[in-house]
Amino acid sequence: MTYDLYIGDRTFSSWSLRGWLMLQKFGLPFRTHLVGLYAGTMADDLAPLAPVRLVPAIKLPDGTAVGESMAIAETLAERHPDAGLWPEDAAARATARMLCAEMASGFAALRNQCPMQLQHVNTGFAPSDATRADLARIETLWSHARNFATDGPWLFGDYSLADAFYAPVCARIVGYDLPVSQAARAYCTTTLSDPAFKAWRAEGLKTIYDPFPYDMGTPTKAWL
Repeated sequence: MTYDLYIGDRTFSSWSLRGWLMLQKFGLPFRTHLVGLYAGTMADDLAPLAPVRLVPAIKLPDGTAVGESMAIAETLAERHPDAGLWPEDAAARATARMLCAEMASGFAALRNQCPMQLQHVNTGFAPSDATRADLARIETLWSHARNFATDGPWLFGDYSLADAFYAPVCARIVGYDLPVSQAARAYCTTTLSDPAFKAWRAEGLKTIYDPFPYDMGTPTKAWL
């Protein structure tokens, strides 16, 4: 049983990172297909998966195409009930679903002002009031999740889909040196230091972009 995963450029595609982590972190077998997100071939590359039109997307072993990250998450959790994609505790599981749903539909200011990029850290970046409000909300959600946590460094103790969904948020916080609490920054460091995340970033850095798509006009420093 092997899935086909379709993703965009690793350095910039936050949603692709989420889809990849859903499979990679839970040991589910898959093949990766790179879609030309910046090369202009995305529509053609995804044509065999119609009506899916965005990344990430997966093709199930029976040929069924599934797009949209929440749909992918629930499909994989349903097909692999023993893999631990959601927290085992019912209250924690419901809370994790809530966090993922808000991530999928919210935080527009953070997304728009701070596109995910994994190449460097922008220093001296000034977040807008709306972005600061998004960060405050994220910290509230993360703190709430920890109320359900067992031992472990992740939002609910053990790694879950909630951590996959918020990995690109961690990348944005670090990549733009955004103002967050010490606890939130520690969680971001845990996420970005995880072997799976580091492997994803290393693969993305093999592609050189000239010009770099998201030049913020601020000084930069090395990544973690």
